Amino acid sequence: MAELKMPEINSVIIAGNLTKDPVFRQTDSGGTPVVNFSIACNRRFRDSNHQWQEDVCYVGVVAWNKLAESCRDNLRKSSAVLVDGELQSRTWKAQDGTSRTVVEIKARRIQFLNKRKKDDGEDDHDGFIEDDFHDVHHEDAHGEDNDHIYEYKYLSSD
Repeated sequence: MAELKMPEINSVIIAGNLTKDPVFRQTDSGGTPVVNFSIACNRRFRDSNHQWQEDVCYVGVVAWNKLAESCRDNLRKSSAVLVDGELQSRTWKAQDGTSRTVVEIKARRIQFLNKRKKDDGEDDHDGFIEDDFHDVHHEDAHGEDNDHIYEYKYLSSD
């Protein structure tokens, strides 16, 4: 009988907005840069009455080394990001002596989706990609204006 082997797949891609400013620190052993932040990812769906509903998923993210420093320098509360990484769990002792466990995303790459104002009458495509989907679907739902584009920056933990 052939031996079945479980594939080792652990991959997450998620987009959302930071719920707070990122928390940057360096490890006690070696001073390795690390940053933690949480994002909120919205999901729209139709309920059993065919009415649109929205649900929010909150996820913690951790990034290390140069990626951590870039997050510290570029991200703030409400910044939009796309995170590519893997799930990891970690356990620690709380101040009351109990063990706590959290599942979070260990980022491999983070794409900053910072809003930028367009120049008057000019198409600003140099290094930037206009998010047509956002303009069409979110403008109506949230009343946002149409003068924003998103800046895409790829960063990796390498």
